[in-house]
Amino acid sequence: MSDSCTHDCSSCGENCASRNKKSFLKSPHEKSKIKKVIAVVSGKGGVGKSMTCALLAAAAQKAGKSAAIMDADITGPSIPRMFGVTERAVGSESGILPVVTQSGLQIMSMNVLLENEAEPVVWRGSLISGTVLQFWTDVIWKDVDVMFIDMPPGTGDVPLTVFQSIPINGVVVVTTPQDLVGMIVEKALNMARMMNVPILGIVENMSYIKCPDCGRKISVFGESRVDAVALEHGIPSVAKLPVDRALTVAADGGKIEEAEENPLTDFFNKLAKKIKV
Repeated sequence: MSDSCTHDCSSCGENCASRNKKSFLKSPHEKSKIKKVIAVVSGKGGVGKSMTCALLAAAAQKAGKSAAIMDADITGPSIPRMFGVTERAVGSESGILPVVTQSGLQIMSMNVLLENEAEPVVWRGSLISGTVLQFWTDVIWKDVDVMFIDMPPGTGDVPLTVFQSIPINGVVVVTTPQDLVGMIVEKALNMARMMNVPILGIVENMSYIKCPDCGRKISVFGESRVDAVALEHGIPSVAKLPVDRALTVAADGGKIEEAEENPLTDFFNKLAKKIKV
């Protein structure tokens, strides 16, 4: 440690022994109250990460918890559409207020800030990361028991910013059965470990399709490897989501909260016990 050390690691380039992860943590808005935070991550896009995040939040809300979603996928936000949210977020001198769904779930997403949800966000990485951080520091989150962060795929700027700046209680990793995806998900697992963030569980989406006639489970994308991956990495909780037309229709129609059966209810209950929500 230098004699002139200010103890502010975020503005220092020295690689000394006193540098630690907590030095980069940012406080939420002074009027926010957030008890637990779970990041939903994936090694690549197209595996159903946002659907998983939406189902977990809906399960939390139905379990009597006050849930929230921070949509950190700035260039590809889909959370508002799944919950049928069309209104824009509003703000005041105090801060920005998240939009609220019919069940009371709080959401902040780039799409509730844009005049037109189809307008592309053509920004460089630093601006995107800064916006995600503002979702944490400038938004007034009211009495949230558990917040889910829908992360963009991969291990780039935004995941690094979130892991360094927000006190994450754990991550849920989303994957699909293909061997290639299984290889890529290792990167997400390893990044979480590098950042000292607990891995709470893994969700294998599109794990199978159930025959409507005989009920047999058909592995359309190959045999599941999720149990072996979980065992190898010591991941305590596993969920397998089928290809389900009813869930797709509910998400596309903005009624994911109203889905008759939430396949992640039991999985959420395990997570809740793990982090003591």
